[in-house]
Amino acid sequence: MKQTFFLLALAAACAPSQAADLGLARVFSDHAVLQRDQPIAVWGTAGAGGKVTVTLGGRTASGNADAHGKWKVQLPPQPAGGPYQLSVTSNGQTVSRADILVGDVYLCSGQSNMEFAQRASTNAIGATYIAHNDNLRYLNVPRNSAMAPQDDLLAPAAWTRVNADTVGDASAVCYYMARALQANYKVPVGFIQASWGGSTVQGWIGAESLRTFGDYRTGIDLVTQYGKDPAAAMRVQDARTEAWWRAHDPATAAQRAWVDPGFDDSAWDTVTPAGSWKDSGIAGFKEFDGVAWYRTTVTLTEAQAQAANALHLGPVDTYDTTWVNGQRVGGAGFAWLGRDYAVPAGIFKPGRNVIVMRVLGGGGMTGAPANRTIGLTDGQAIPLPAAWKVRRGSAMKGVAQPPAPWDMLTSYTTLYNGMIAPLVGYKFKLAAWYQGEANANQDAGNPGGPEEYRSLLPLLMRDWRQRFGQPALPFLVVQLTSYGSTMTAPGESSWAELRAAQADTVAHDPHAGLAVTLDVGDRFDIHPTQKTVVGERLARAARAVAYGEKTVPGSPTAVAAARSGNDIVVTFKDTAGGLKTYSADRAIGFEVCADTACRYADARVAGKGSDRVVLPGAATPGVTRVRYAWADAPFVNLFGGDGLPAAPFRLDVR
Repeated sequence: MKQTFFLLALAAACAPSQAADLGLARVFSDHAVLQRDQPIAVWGTAGAGGKVTVTLGGRTASGNADAHGKWKVQLPPQPAGGPYQLSVTSNGQTVSRADILVGDVYLCSGQSNMEFAQRASTNAIGATYIAHNDNLRYLNVPRNSAMAPQDDLLAPAAWTRVNADTVGDASAVCYYMARALQANYKVPVGFIQASWGGSTVQGWIGAESLRTFGDYRTGIDLVTQYGKDPAAAMRVQDARTEAWWRAHDPATAAQRAWVDPGFDDSAWDTVTPAGSWKDSGIAGFKEFDGVAWYRTTVTLTEAQAQAANALHLGPVDTYDTTWVNGQRVGGAGFAWLGRDYAVPAGIFKPGRNVIVMRVLGGGGMTGAPANRTIGLTDGQAIPLPAAWKVRRGSAMKGVAQPPAPWDMLTSYTTLYNGMIAPLVGYKFKLAAWYQGEANANQDAGNPGGPEEYRSLLPLLMRDWRQRFGQPALPFLVVQLTSYGSTMTAPGESSWAELRAAQADTVAHDPHAGLAVTLDVGDRFDIHPTQKTVVGERLARAARAVAYGEKTVPGSPTAVAAARSGNDIVVTFKDTAGGLKTYSADRAIGFEVCADTACRYADARVAGKGSDRVVLPGAATPGVTRVRYAWADAPFVNLFGGDGLPAAPFRLDVR
């Protein structure tokens, strides 16, 4: 999951508003799809105070730009139709967009499994051959981590008509869902994909909402400060980070002197980092886990120093803090993530510049030396020296350095700011959410883990509904699939806990649906390729939740567990004619628990066409709960009559 940071986001967040020539927001390109049967908002820029007139499909509305040249005009609802021309006029200027359709629009968001391209999905070739459909279009939102809500997308983003040449760039899950629904309802369908691989849910929630929950207020305030004064925010974060280090490493106070540009590192070892430090051949690093310090020096001309605005260091294993000339410029905590840090103006100097990195982990700077550069405002790059000075610090294991609240991929609210806020005003038929892998494990970047997700996911849903002005906007949630370690005995599972958080959120929301995916996962690959099945299960949920069809929305779901003599009976709903087991006359994956002690239990469908599973002899004294498929990567064989897997669950026994 190669990540690219859009360093222009900082400049965009800080740029002052001003009057502008007539223009449309970037979400309105040729081939766009607008939501039917809802008021249609159109917005953009114009001369300050100027009258703006918008025409679409023979309907016209007018308004005025404000003192900053921003305008928004609302057209009345329209039924499905088109193609139309969207025209905007103001002060003798005209801007237009062609081939505009009115139909249903879906917002698809999350992390890498929602980003996952159609071309990489199972059976992609066959789907590509039949992809041509002028009534099916998509828009991929450019990645943008921004410190303040943005009025527009970071870069031009074109709506694209689906055909054999273009479908491969679409989100696979969103495309297969949209394809199924468009074929069913015969109206134009557009889907907007706004995702970032590896991101946590905290990054997608607006600041006003996130600051009301838990202890996020301080982090949100720091993100806001970073957007206004990056250097000041970096100093605050540096102090917070050093307080953590003083609490965890007694040597850190003395080692802090190593950040000083004037420190003499001539006695340190020299290394050309190109992989794990364990393979570097330097004494003391072969089996080392803990802290290592790196230093290098680069000389810049005055012109280069003025243009230098970024530092690219490649992946680092695992947690880093990075300084330029004694000032913190960034940090992150993912071993696979390339370090791409925006550097505020004035930090790089003409002449000698010292770059220092402190790494906590087990591998250090693992990328290719050629990829370590200083970025310039014109897009050029200055190579950093291949050789660095290195010195071991304290041995440490099992600790994680807390990130800054703007660090990707655990940022607070920045992805909402850069990728969702520019869409506010658009209307949607539904939102599809495929995220949770990054929140499944509790660590420094996600201290609340799955338990906090129980509050954060409904918070995100409420936040988006409020911001889009659609209080009943249908939300479809893809439940985490099967991935990771298998179980030979009952135990705890963070992935099972997060699945339960997703299921409980949906169960308590009358406008939400769940797509269960346990049977199409890959325990060796966090990115399973069976996206067609996932998309079509989302479409099934959409037919019930978003389109109001009287149909079963998804998988069999356990609703009660009760004692019956010596047995325990689990009752399910939405079984589509009855439960069944594959490849055996028993259902595997059931457990009964007494307090924290769980054991596997024999389980059988009560009979043909039954909606009950019987656990014979399981009602022993002390048993209080039943669990099913409670593992990171469970094996399952219990399905409904229509072939959908039973949803995992944990229930108290009545």
